[in-house]
Amino acid sequence: MEFKVEATSGKARACTIKTAHSTIQTPVFMPVGTAASVKSLDSLDLTKLLDTKIILANTYHLYLRPGDEVIKEFGGLHKFANYPNSFLTDSGGFQAFSLSDISRADENGIEFKSHIDGSRHYFTPQKVLDIQYNLNSDIMMILDDLVALPATKERLELSVKRTTKWARESIEYHKMMQSKGIGANQNIFAIIQGGTDKKYRQISAQELTAMDFDGFAIGGLSVGEENEVMYETVEWTERFMPKDKPRYLMGVGTPEDLVECIDRGVDMFDCVMPTRNARNGTLFTSFGRLNIKSSRYKREKGPIDERCGCHTCQNYSKGYIHHLFKAREITYYRLASIHNLHYYLNLMKEAREAIINDRYKEFKEQFYRRRG
Repeated sequence: MEFKVEATSGKARACTIKTAHSTIQTPVFMPVGTAASVKSLDSLDLTKLLDTKIILANTYHLYLRPGDEVIKEFGGLHKFANYPNSFLTDSGGFQAFSLSDISRADENGIEFKSHIDGSRHYFTPQKVLDIQYNLNSDIMMILDDLVALPATKERLELSVKRTTKWARESIEYHKMMQSKGIGANQNIFAIIQGGTDKKYRQISAQELTAMDFDGFAIGGLSVGEENEVMYETVEWTERFMPKDKPRYLMGVGTPEDLVECIDRGVDMFDCVMPTRNARNGTLFTSFGRLNIKSSRYKREKGPIDERCGCHTCQNYSKGYIHHLFKAREITYYRLASIHNLHYYLNLMKEAREAIINDRYKEFKEQFYRRRG
């Protein structure tokens, strides 16, 4: 991986990340393709219409179905999904958290039952990397111990200790595998934990950044805490993160969250929100959210957003999109997802331009002013 900070505006950063498969300009939003597919879209939508340079796939889900060995037989994720640009794969730690009723963590890893057939599996730091070597993703997230909030100090301390232990095992294993020619073009990111406790966030950040990872993520947020608390935690954690490596905030979030956290020094984001909300009838616009289910749009001849240049807004009216939703036409999911993802991706491009011109403060003010 090559990484370069191109410009700053306050703490906001415009960077370039080069992997084996693409050049990524930050700030960047990564669409979520859980099963190597962004729901309702294909690789041509992602490359030709949305111009994505990186998407996220899910280690846990792909391990269970179709199996990482199957994907390896196809030549890795890029060939399997016919997506030529970069993949980031998460570690499975979040799935252990979200499926906590069928999983159990101990000092060496996480045991879980498959949500598909009930079969038992055990993820260790090494196994998680072995799966991701088979997937051949460009950025691999290591196994971490994520906890729900609020959490006791004892549980946060245990989470940080486990995450550091697993990180050390992961980096040592990765270096050994690279010396054997495995994962030579794959990059490895550690995940900072600690809840919203400043003491444990600092400990986790300092312990992890002392190791030679290619980048660092802030994990364990957007899991129930208030937005302002999340922003404060990001701002506090950022001060302990290297300036010469990418910073990734996992699983966040709304357009407002992205704008606020870019302002606090974050480079990379992912979230299911734009595609999930699209499927449920909520569309993002320059002026806020729009509920396309509303009957008020039945005769609307204009696009979803007059300022939007996406395929959907350039070709279809709000009235037609409203009709597709009401008729439960599959085409609705594609057109709505294209619009919402275009909105997120374009927001990142506008943020980058503002940073390069050292006008991020003005960009942020305008962003909120348009929302009234």
